[in-house]
Amino acid sequence: MTKIAVVPGDGIGPEVIGEALRVLAALAPDIKTEAFDLGADRYLRDGTTMPADVMARFGSEFDAVLLGALGDPRVPSNVHAKDILLGSRFQLDLYINFRPCRLLDARYCPLKDKSEADVDFVVFRENTEGLYTGVGGQFKRGTADEVAMEQEINTRKGVERIIRAAFSWARTNGRKRVCMSDKANAMRHGHDLWQRVFREVAAEYPDLQTSHLYVDVLAMRLVQAPQEFDVIVTNNLFGDILTDLGAALQGGIGLASSGNLNPGKAALFEPVHGSAPDIAGQGVANPLASILTVGMMLAYLGRAEDETRIQAAVQRCLKAGRVTRELGGSLRTTEATDAVLAALG
Repeated sequence: MTKIAVVPGDGIGPEVIGEALRVLAALAPDIKTEAFDLGADRYLRDGTTMPADVMARFGSEFDAVLLGALGDPRVPSNVHAKDILLGSRFQLDLYINFRPCRLLDARYCPLKDKSEADVDFVVFRENTEGLYTGVGGQFKRGTADEVAMEQEINTRKGVERIIRAAFSWARTNGRKRVCMSDKANAMRHGHDLWQRVFREVAAEYPDLQTSHLYVDVLAMRLVQAPQEFDVIVTNNLFGDILTDLGAALQGGIGLASSGNLNPGKAALFEPVHGSAPDIAGQGVANPLASILTVGMMLAYLGRAEDETRIQAAVQRCLKAGRVTRELGGSLRTTEATDAVLAALG
């Protein structure tokens, strides 16, 4: 039996994840879910962030983890969020951050004269190295002579496996172009490694068109001509930035989903948006990103047809204006999910 661990998260997280679970139950009633009491409330209650035994269970007992947004003003350090999200990425070795950037309704794209066909690319972001490893330190903290250092980590293994994942996905899914982005003109040691590995792997995929763009140029081209891109592969920091740009192109973070993957292992799926504590509990949060995330999770679990159905249903709701106020509609959170379920038939 397929088993999903659910961490509802903070703020609006429990609301929108609850709505996403309604869609999951409608499409896949055979999937078993188990909720875990993790997040700001648990941390404030007893100091727990991510117990080691729970992490072990995620990796051994479950096929995937569905995670809600994390973040609470009562925990300004966000230590619980770091331990849960980054801890899961590193300890489960989820080296792929997979972000689809697909426009479902052209009215929501901030670029003029762009159709749904113009914004349809994916980003493979390296998820366990780069500048997010926490390697570095501070010297003479709090003084006029303070020095702070953050070190970027690039390993041959880490760079090669994310690049191979991007090429493999492109070929399997009928995409024609793979673009690698770095900043080797300014960061010549680590990003020279990216360039050399990219060329070597690209040679094994002569059927695919390959290109390289420095990250600043890529950001510019995504705004000017997003239709040029199918698959983008890049490092942790640049991927973090570029995928938020991609989310804006597809209509906002309220429509953006993501997966943290290591093929063949338990994966972690999360909507991209934040916990929005200012609207928590009011019944107005937009559940569509969480619903689309469930679609991505189902595809990972071998149910690609269910993801296709979810995307089509969400697209029908967007085009009909059956959405929450964030997207210009008037529906409440549960009503927006009702609309998706109705569109699913």
